[in-house]
Amino acid sequence: MKVLVTGGAGYIGSHVVQLLTERGYQVVVFDNLVKGNRGAVHPDATLTVGDLHDRAALAAVFEAHQFDGILHFASQILVGESMQRPFDYLRDNVYTFINVLERASLAGVKRFILSSTANLYDAPKRVPIRESEALIPGSIYGETKYMAERLLAWMDRLYGVKYCCLRYFNACGAHPDGHIGEAHDPESHLIPLVLSVALGQRPAIEIYGADYDTPDGTCIRDYVHVLDLARAHVLALEALADGESRVYNLGSGSGYSVREVIEAARAVTGHAIPTIESPRRPGDLPVLVADSDKIGRELGWETEYNNLKTIIQTAWNWHRRHPNGYDS
Repeated sequence: MKVLVTGGAGYIGSHVVQLLTERGYQVVVFDNLVKGNRGAVHPDATLTVGDLHDRAALAAVFEAHQFDGILHFASQILVGESMQRPFDYLRDNVYTFINVLERASLAGVKRFILSSTANLYDAPKRVPIRESEALIPGSIYGETKYMAERLLAWMDRLYGVKYCCLRYFNACGAHPDGHIGEAHDPESHLIPLVLSVALGQRPAIEIYGADYDTPDGTCIRDYVHVLDLARAHVLALEALADGESRVYNLGSGSGYSVREVIEAARAVTGHAIPTIESPRRPGDLPVLVADSDKIGRELGWETEYNNLKTIIQTAWNWHRRHPNGYDS
């Protein structure tokens, strides 16, 4: 099977590409390398450098290859930034998505995996959060993913494109051998920010809000390892052969507070990791934890990386070997 992976040089995309190639898939990566990295792409994958805004470049890829499926990761992902630059996010996440959908429909591609987000659940009534929870995007970024999910539902209705929307909670960790990992610029995720303190790249880690209604006063989040996410993508791609579109939450089902993450990082790195308490950030919810039972029941998916220290150890393996990301 030959698949197109947009944004396959990015953090999650590169780990999915690695697993796909190991499973015998023919993989074509389409990435503009603005956020992605050439060194993250598996050598057995075909890398095409191009931008999804460029309709001609995208058309050329579809003319050169006959794809059986598409896995779409390419997007801008910073929640706060999306509120400051809404039209950039609408252009980069929605317009480009439409370009991919149009090409997919013209080429008769029938399997589509969307990298979606837990930011669709801004006001959950129940935690852990099920897929049936009301979709109330928490930002323009979340809105762009909501629009993408709705467009896929129409593509199914109009063209028979079967899709799976995978709503991630907090992706984290790295490949255990440390050859690929997380390298965002700017970085906004807690674990790499904490590890940058251990590397001496910043003096302390800020804790935004220490007065939440949680056991230690800090926010609780669901951290799911990137390789567990990668396996979910492959399972979802294979499951679409039955001709049924679907939506899944992807999380570990366990929540860890900011302080618990910092303590685990101290244990893994042996560094003191000083902290600074700062005011809450607008929009941060006290607890966000996934209910991932649905994908477990239907596809047999379960997390293999269930221990927070183990997750952080894989991230530490990557960051200490690559303190400046892929430029190290």
